[in-house]
Amino acid sequence: MRFTRLRLNGFKSFVDPTDLVIADGLTGVVGPNGCGKSNLLEALRWVMGENRPTAMRGGGMEDVIFAGASTRPARNFAEVVLTIDNGERLAPSGFNDADQIEIVRRITRDAGSAYKANTKDVRARDVQMLFADASTGAHSPALVRQGQIAELINAKPKNRRMILEEAAGISGLYQRRHEAELRLSATETNLARVDDVLEQLGGQIATLARQARQAARYREIGEELRRAEGMLLFRRWAEADHARLAAEGDLTERTRLAAQAELAARAAGKARMAREDALPPKREEEAIAAAVLQLLIVQRDALKD
Repeated sequence: MRFTRLRLNGFKSFVDPTDLVIADGLTGVVGPNGCGKSNLLEALRWVMGENRPTAMRGGGMEDVIFAGASTRPARNFAEVVLTIDNGERLAPSGFNDADQIEIVRRITRDAGSAYKANTKDVRARDVQMLFADASTGAHSPALVRQGQIAELINAKPKNRRMILEEAAGISGLYQRRHEAELRLSATETNLARVDDVLEQLGGQIATLARQARQAARYREIGEELRRAEGMLLFRRWAEADHARLAAEGDLTERTRLAAQAELAARAAGKARMAREDALPPKREEEAIAAAVLQLLIVQRDALKD
């Protein structure tokens, strides 16, 4: 893996897009004080995952964005692109599917930083591990900033050890070991939490089992009650239907008797009317008979005299 190009846009003093081609062999950058030579090294460290504002000689990470000048307005973002030759395919897995790797870091005001690797969004940790596995990175001893030699001479043994580990290329292993220990610790914590959750769930399961039994018993009682109510309603319906049929039969019989009585009444009425029609001639005959009888009596009495 070899750096081949560094592109800056809006990073510190590099307000305009700037390409730095890193050819084979030695590449030197010369210029007067304040022209931005140190900014190139800081841009390289920044795109490799540096997250300490003090390492960028700023109070906050947004200080790497061009802040403006008397003749140039401030920029809203800064972007650094590092191109890496991966022709020998020595990059870690996940980055080793192309002959060239392009790492992009972009920071926007009030939005933070974002990383991309060959146009794919990646995490800062992914970029840091990429360079750590390649025995380099933002804290590599090969990147010597101003005053770092004096710091190394005056450093404590622990700090010197870290620098030697970086130079030996084992810092990535320590980083992965640290991450593995963190994951192991998190897993142990999760297992302890799982045990607690299982214990809590055991109590909840017992309660739910009791509630389930109660619910099943409630359903059984409800079904028995519905069957009893159905039988009671059917019995009441049968009795009511039987009473209805009996009432209908009685009504039919009474209707028949009423019809017969009505016919008899009509016949009696006709007979009475017939008798009434026959009564005047008989009365007349009776009157004539009475008159004849009276006449005969008078004649009899006259004969006696």
